[in-house]
Amino acid sequence: MTRPTRYRSAAVGLVVLLAACGQVNVPRNTGLYLLIDTSGTYNKQVTKAEQIILVALSRLQPADSFAVARIDTASFTEKNIIAKATFDDRPSTANQQKRAFASRVEKFIDESAPAPFTDITGGLLQAIEFLREKNPGHKEILIFSDMKEDLAKGYVRNIPLDLKGFDVVALNVTKLRSDNFDPREYMSRLDSWKSKVEKGGGHWRVINDIDRLDGLL
Repeated sequence: MTRPTRYRSAAVGLVVLLAACGQVNVPRNTGLYLLIDTSGTYNKQVTKAEQIILVALSRLQPADSFAVARIDTASFTEKNIIAKATFDDRPSTANQQKRAFASRVEKFIDESAPAPFTDITGGLLQAIEFLREKNPGHKEILIFSDMKEDLAKGYVRNIPLDLKGFDVVALNVTKLRSDNFDPREYMSRLDSWKSKVEKGGGHWRVINDIDRLDGLL
C-alpha cells in the first residue's frame, strides 16, 4: 500500500469513528411540555386536557421528561408548573412517578378557577426554558387553548421565540363567539401563531380532534 493510500484509509477511518461517536452522543429521549389555558370560559375545557395527559403518561419512556403548566395572567414562571417529572429507567419507580403526576393533575383540574387574562407567550417562553434545560432529543410543546392571547396592562410579550428544534402543537382550538360572526378572526389568529412559531424556527401543527392524538408521541 502506498503512503497516500494509507493516509486516505486512515482519514476515512477517522471520519467513520467520529460519526459513530457523534451518534452515540445524540439523545433519543423526548421532552414534552403541555400548556393548559385556564382563562375565561375556556377554563371549562380543562377536563378534556386530562385525556391528553393520560395518553402522554402511558407512552412516555425512561429518561423522557414531561411537564404540565397553566396559562393564566402571568405564565412566565415556574409557579405555573402543575406537575413535572423525568421518568426513571426502573419500571416500578417510573410507574410511581406517573401515578403521582396524574394525581397532581387531577387535583389541579378539580380546583381550577378561571383566570382574567391569557399570557400564551409567557407560557411558551417558560416551556422553551424548561425543555432547553432538560436537553432531550425531541422537544414538543402542546398548547391546549383557544389561542386568543389577552394580556394584562404592563405585560410585555412582543418577544421573538427561539423555537429551533421544537414542535409546537395547538390542541382543541375552540371557536370564540366572535369567530362565528367573522371566521376570518379564527383563521387570522391561527395564521399569526403559525407565523410566530415558524419565524422562531419551530414546526407548527393544529389538532382539534382529540381522538387524533396517536401521532403526537
